[in-house]
Amino acid sequence: MQAALDAFLRRLAQRASPATVDAYRRDIQTLIDYLQTQEVVAWHELDVTLLRRFLAHERTRGLAPRTLARRRAALSRFADSLVNVGELDHNPVQLTQAPRQPRHLPSPVDVDQLGRFLDTPHDGEPLDLRDQAMLELFYSCGLRLAELAAMDLGNLDAHHVRVLGKGGKPRQVPLGRRAASAIHDWLGVRSALTGGDEKALFVGQHGRRLGHRAIQLRLADTARRRGLPEHLHPHRLRHSFASHLLESSQDLRAVQELLGHANLATTQVYTRLDWQQLAEVYDKAHPRARRKPASSTDES
Repeated sequence: MQAALDAFLRRLAQRASPATVDAYRRDIQTLIDYLQTQEVVAWHELDVTLLRRFLAHERTRGLAPRTLARRRAALSRFADSLVNVGELDHNPVQLTQAPRQPRHLPSPVDVDQLGRFLDTPHDGEPLDLRDQAMLELFYSCGLRLAELAAMDLGNLDAHHVRVLGKGGKPRQVPLGRRAASAIHDWLGVRSALTGGDEKALFVGQHGRRLGHRAIQLRLADTARRRGLPEHLHPHRLRHSFASHLLESSQDLRAVQELLGHANLATTQVYTRLDWQQLAEVYDKAHPRARRKPASSTDES
């Protein structure tokens, strides 16, 4: 059973990020550990009854619906691979029900409050300049935490950043003036922390790539020191980027592209855009939606 998982992860690693591969490994290994307690020794024994018992077991452990849904999705993709190699004759995960997802999203930071926060002076030390560049880049480009952490020096040019999003999908995002200025300041002192061999854009005190947890802690600490009266984390800056841009432009399709969402429905939920707003955008933008005012000759 372990050999099948290892082979699946090797194939996945050819097109997915290390973080994605690691998440799949954890989710599927949890199932293997459970199956061992049930004395299941081969994948062909896996059926929908076992999977339902496993998911119920995970639910009793207190896992959140979002975590359960992610775990189920990982298992379904793995089961598809087992079907492809002949270990299973069908995918039993598809016969299980996905957990109901709560629609909980972080509220965006008020645009004026966020502007004052970002404009708060700092000491100008290398780490302060680095943190300011990260803040500006998160808000300017709407990046995910993993996207910013994985950025290399070569992903930047004067006007754009190039990132690898979910599913290994690349996208290019315009770089705002304030973010470009903050990054320029950071690059001017970056060499004080690392040598020329490190390609990561953001590094820590020891000159190595800054990890996800370190970035989260630095953002929260900066918010606390600058007196922002609410918790700040990368996803909230991404949500603020999307909400503020949509409020100004009313261009849902453009926001979808900038966020790297595959489906427009994802962007709609993400920005809490209601159907009335969608209809207004549609009426303004679609050439066959705009109605001409009725003339006197049209009346019968």
